[in-house]
Amino acid sequence: MAETRDPGFALYVHWPFCLSKCPYCDFNSHVRTRIDADSYETAVLRELETVAARLDKRKPLDSIFFGGGTPSLMPGHVVQSIIARAEQLFGLKPGIEITLEANPTSADAERFRAYRAAGVNRVSLGVQALNDTDLKALGRLHSVDEALAAVAMAQAVFDRVSFDLIYARPDQTLEAWQAELERALTFGCQHYSLYQLTFEEGTPFHAMLQRGSMHELDVETASTMFEVTQARMAQAGLPAYEVSNYARPDQESRHNLVYWRYGEYVGVGPGAHGRIVSGGHRIASQTEKNPELWLRRVTERADGMVAWDPVEPEQQSTEALLMGLRLMEGVDLERIEAMSALRLDPRRILALEQNGFLQQDRKTLKATPKGRLVLNAVLKELLA
Repeated sequence: MAETRDPGFALYVHWPFCLSKCPYCDFNSHVRTRIDADSYETAVLRELETVAARLDKRKPLDSIFFGGGTPSLMPGHVVQSIIARAEQLFGLKPGIEITLEANPTSADAERFRAYRAAGVNRVSLGVQALNDTDLKALGRLHSVDEALAAVAMAQAVFDRVSFDLIYARPDQTLEAWQAELERALTFGCQHYSLYQLTFEEGTPFHAMLQRGSMHELDVETASTMFEVTQARMAQAGLPAYEVSNYARPDQESRHNLVYWRYGEYVGVGPGAHGRIVSGGHRIASQTEKNPELWLRRVTERADGMVAWDPVEPEQQSTEALLMGLRLMEGVDLERIEAMSALRLDPRRILALEQNGFLQQDRKTLKATPKGRLVLNAVLKELLA
């Protein structure tokens, strides 16, 4: 049976600004020639206070995550101010994880030291490729040398550094990906996020795909890359703990584990999502995506929310299952079933087990390596 654990409580802060918009990115990011960081700081603090006052119960935070966008464009004093206010409102658990996403183009030692002084103790670096031609195709502004210099710089300041790469890029060979992976492993980071390239609707890459001016890597090669990645990372002492994330023992991203274990998290800043308990209901919150409109909303009404919707019990069960099956630890079906009247069809589970996609041990349900390759299809069948 899955170990019973508190899924945790987290804060997500969204910084929506970037120096340029990558053509594969569907995150809420915006290019601006001028950013009023002080106004942003004031608005985030106000929205944070507003949401905190609506919670049924305030409890110490397990993690804070500054995501984007490019949070490494944030002034250090803004990061410090937000962390300090979060501590006042919620309290911080001993050993809290505070992560900031960074791009090599905005990485410098002075900036990193300011974040460290503010309380950040983990950095996630968006390297994305170790090939200059592919970096340019991905719309990245940095070179391989600049990216690796940023990794070394981050390691000199922070104890915990995550190295992020995108693979299964158009025309990428298995041999080329293996070489990139080996080079990344030489840095000895404790955590690696290794994502397959996806063509999200609404992005320039998706439009190019539709026009036929770009193509996806063939499924067989992409699947082999995934399997090779899983095996090599495990061999290197960084086994997968989630479909695309690998870590040394006890170095997993605690913040993302809150999401995948279906814990509570507050989301503030333009385009941030949250899942909290307010008024006896689990609430799905979302803020205005446009930074200027969000700022106006917060100024006028103390928050930038455009959605504050109760999550029905059956939807909670479904969401917890969708998130939890991404984890190697799997999900506790007793917890899923306790949320609502949702009962998975044991015949479907058995069929997926017999075909090698799922594994069940009493009340723990896990996706197998074969199942993780086609997880969306497995989930669709499971919930049919």
